[in-house]
Amino acid sequence: MAALGFFLTIGLVHRGIKGAVMIAILIVTGLGVVFGNVAFQGVVSMPPSIAPTFMQMDFSGAMEVGLISIVFAFLFVDLFDTAGTLVGVAQRADLLDKDGKLPRLNRALLADSTATSVGAILGTSNTTSYIESIAGVAEGGRTGLTAVVVGILFLAALFLSPLAGMVPAYATAGALFYVAILMMSGLVSVNWRDLTEAAPVVVVCLLMPLTYSIASGIGLGFISYCAVKLFSGKGREVHIGVWVLAALFFLKFVLL
Repeated sequence: MAALGFFLTIGLVHRGIKGAVMIAILIVTGLGVVFGNVAFQGVVSMPPSIAPTFMQMDFSGAMEVGLISIVFAFLFVDLFDTAGTLVGVAQRADLLDKDGKLPRLNRALLADSTATSVGAILGTSNTTSYIESIAGVAEGGRTGLTAVVVGILFLAALFLSPLAGMVPAYATAGALFYVAILMMSGLVSVNWRDLTEAAPVVVVCLLMPLTYSIASGIGLGFISYCAVKLFSGKGREVHIGVWVLAALFFLKFVLL
């Protein structure tokens, strides 16, 4: 079923059909209902109360010595997970400048960190940017209006959770494979003739899925980049900031 969803997505996208990803998901979900793998659970329900998690924060506990390392780890995971996602999505949306940098990155990071903080106050899991946004970019969504529409639809989903919960994991798996294809297109800009540049890229590409973390993949990429440059006699080519980040990630992986 997941493979069928993937084939449908690629076929519909190739034909230029708008909403191809959503159409494929709905078709596979419908087939799941026909074959009895998906049960109808209703359409509308009231969202659960947030009272058990709202403002349930223990600031004194966060200052304990044993938790400082955990806070530090979460900080780096969230920071580099977000930075990697933003750059990846911006590259696909052709929003990077001629130097490969994302203009007004500080505003994007501020929006992301604000959402993370508000989400924590409400008691949700980490509210951050997601790499799946590339699927929206591929459909033409490249402005803030896209985010506003998605936010409104998420609000509606609070009351349509039984309907949304019917969508099985195998129905969305094809969309994730499609996102992977979109992400791979960025590898054409890698200098594959220079092993000291190509090797760290391969490390990042392999370890992101194997560690289930964008941040861990990026961190190990920093470490491998510095190590490869150092042992290749090109250590002077590495910016001091990259050395610092590689050292911090090394300490994180060893000590935390």
